[in-house]
Amino acid sequence: MRLSQFSLGGFVTSTLATNLYVSSYAGNITSVQLSQLPNGAYSLNPVSVNDGSVPSPSWLTKDEYNDVVYCVDEGFGVPNSSIASYKTSKSGELTLIDRHLTIAGAVSTVVYNSGKGIAAAHYGNISGGSAVTSYTINANGTLNPIQAFPFTLAQPGPNPDRQEAPHPHEAILDPTDSYIAVPDLGADLVRIFKIDPKTSLLTAVTPIPVPAGSGPRHGTFLKAACGNTYFFLISELANTIASYNVTYSDSGLSFQQLFISGTYGNQSTPVGAAAAEAILSPDHKFLLTSSRNASLFQIKNFDPKNSTLIPSDTLQVWAIDDATGKLDFKQLSPAGGAFPRQFSVNKNGTLAAVGLQNDGRVVVVSRDVKTGLYGDFVASLDVPGQITSIIWDE
Repeated sequence: MRLSQFSLGGFVTSTLATNLYVSSYAGNITSVQLSQLPNGAYSLNPVSVNDGSVPSPSWLTKDEYNDVVYCVDEGFGVPNSSIASYKTSKSGELTLIDRHLTIAGAVSTVVYNSGKGIAAAHYGNISGGSAVTSYTINANGTLNPIQAFPFTLAQPGPNPDRQEAPHPHEAILDPTDSYIAVPDLGADLVRIFKIDPKTSLLTAVTPIPVPAGSGPRHGTFLKAACGNTYFFLISELANTIASYNVTYSDSGLSFQQLFISGTYGNQSTPVGAAAAEAILSPDHKFLLTSSRNASLFQIKNFDPKNSTLIPSDTLQVWAIDDATGKLDFKQLSPAGGAFPRQFSVNKNGTLAAVGLQNDGRVVVVSRDVKTGLYGDFVASLDVPGQITSIIWDE
């Protein structure tokens, strides 16, 4: 495991440290610490590794209501996947609390109902496993399974290689904590579930159709300062980013499209590109996205002893018009390597941590909060296996 320190001067003692957690298909959850030195330089170092309890970790969620991290695995090559909970610590070490077998293909979770429930999206395949599941959260971080919603397709979608079955890809909580939205890449739907605040039970309501063959992947809601609610959706197969105005009714949600663009903004979408992540900046002024399988940049090697340039896929920055929900493309920036499947931003918005799936590398890149633009890479760390997610614990 190679660690990197980006120094602006001589070595000095670290004064600040933040914990992050990294999941990878190697079967590990790696705890790392990002330390800032008095001279402003950063150092990223491994703290501990939890291996074996979750065979193929695909997604991490930090529960903001307690000091618990939830992890799901996809269950490659076995009939079931699993969901596990871990107690966090100031040192960054994780302690297993609970683990349940569940439907195969789990790829995302979201905590809902003021911390009383957690829902999971299961990608699945033609043999089954396409589903949404839900669990109640106990005070000690243990879970109780409560529901499962399996899905099927009558026939493959326009892209039969990728749309041979429903593929729920992410579970997303709306700003009112009343609904969960689940983009389904295989069915070209955003599935909607209403939350019962008394029981945490979910009720499937009318889903939102999206363009055939677009393959919706991830998304995020925004309660705008003007009072409107927007939903931003990134679609993997069409490589598009779209914004919608969200309307609430007794029967569910409705979406009205406001904007759509290729994920590369003012540039043509490269052949083979695969749109990945879409998140809000902490100040809600910018939408931040990533795309894989198109290395448009050649960047300096993170190993100072190696002069070979690294091919890098991309991150994108979009400014949000609060009044209209439309997006303005601001930046195409290097992600730090290949396949930025998922990334996250610290609470004050000054740093983004990016997991490079195919490079087995985590990088931390600076952000200008005012402009929203990415700056320099400030730290990196090699982590065994294909990285699937990285989250902050602040």
